Amino acid sequence: MRKRVSIWAPPLPVAGVSNMAAPQDVHVRICNQEIVKFDLEVKALIQDIRDCSGPLGALTELNTKVKEKFQQLRHRIQELEQLAKEQDKESEKQLLLQEVENHKKQMLSNQTSWRKANLTCKIAIDNLEKAELLRGGDLLRQRKTTKESLAQTSSTITESLMGISRMMSQQVQQSEEAMQTLAPVSGSVQLLSTGTGCQAEPHPCLLQLLSRSGGNSSLVFCKWLAWR
Repeated sequence: MRKRVSIWAPPLPVAGVSNMAAPQDVHVRICNQEIVKFDLEVKALIQDIRDCSGPLGALTELNTKVKEKFQQLRHRIQELEQLAKEQDKESEKQLLLQEVENHKKQMLSNQTSWRKANLTCKIAIDNLEKAELLRGGDLLRQRKTTKESLAQTSSTITESLMGISRMMSQQVQQSEEAMQTLAPVSGSVQLLSTGTGCQAEPHPCLLQLLSRSGGNSSLVFCKWLAWR
């Protein structure tokens, strides 16, 4: 009986099926993955812009990041479009071109959302700035009112002190005039007393008569004699 000898042979290639992925297919898959990645990052940044309440510098920083992601996304979409055009089979080419079109539409939708998010954020920042200005205006008005009140109070006190000073000056002047008027009357009384041989001191009522007579020494003297 003759012994059979088995001989190994590599498998024959099947038509339409490759034993390993073509480098072009790998490049297409990587390109699609990065497009999805950049798309998600853009959406996350747009949401951050919606939630941003200022300051304006924070919004500017977020917009800078969004622009960078859009550039990377646009570059990858263009790269995928070029790969689609390089496909040998028309069916695969059209399939990839359809994916490229979908990615472009998604990018345009993200750009619209980006503009709306910026508008919402800027309105919120403007409202906050107006509220701060109003609060600052209230504080300034309060300070102005306080200063005006203090100035008015100071002016009132100054006027009161000046009034008191004028009143005291008038009283001093009246006392001096009374003393000057009293001097001749007192001399006359002393002269009469000397002539009669007796000494008389000015009576306290003499001052009262003097004040009632408006400083007229003759009238005071006559009244004094009548009273005597």
